[in-house]
Amino acid sequence: MLIHQLLRVALLGSVWVMYLLLALSVFSITAMTERAIYFFRKNVDADELGDQLMELLGTGDHEGAHKLLEGKSKRSVEAETIAPALKYLDACPEAVEDEVMSQFQKTRMDMERGTNLLGTLGNNAPFIGLFGTVIGVIIAFQQLSNTKGAGNMGNVMAGIAEALIATGVGLFVAIPAVVAYNIIQKRIADIESNVNSLTKRITAHLKAEAARAEHAHDRGRVQRFARGA
Repeated sequence: MLIHQLLRVALLGSVWVMYLLLALSVFSITAMTERAIYFFRKNVDADELGDQLMELLGTGDHEGAHKLLEGKSKRSVEAETIAPALKYLDACPEAVEDEVMSQFQKTRMDMERGTNLLGTLGNNAPFIGLFGTVIGVIIAFQQLSNTKGAGNMGNVMAGIAEALIATGVGLFVAIPAVVAYNIIQKRIADIESNVNSLTKRITAHLKAEAARAEHAHDRGRVQRFARGA
């Protein structure tokens, strides 16, 4: 009884699967376009930005360094992530690093917007297409069972061919989504590496400054002790 009920549902046709895949393809293209525009706008040379930042920090121009990153924040994820951490330049390097990591987690969520949709479509669109194909094949075999003579075999085979189109459309939706998802993840990984590299350069500078200050302090104490002796 259950099989007959499911067969009735299947015989309603697989056209709705094609419309579903068409709608999903629109969502996929929209997400890919939006992400492409986002990363195109966030396209500043991180190495050049790092050199400019370290030059300002090397001269002690903390205000200039902050203005540099603030000015680049709309065009650079790295600048947007690191800029808030500069308020801790007079504190310990660990404070700067913690602030950068905290800001990056917020920025990462913005960078990954829409990627869940692309990943889901890439994994499941072929199965949706296959589902449409299965429904089409069921309809074709149902027609075959009702066919008297070989005259209508061409219509049955045509139905099977149309059913296979659903699988093709599913793959057509899935493949670009997978490619876009991988490209976005690679771009996010590159940005994360840039942020880590810039953070290490800043903390190394702060540690070097602290070491020089401590060395100068110790040398001053030795000199004062020598004069007192």
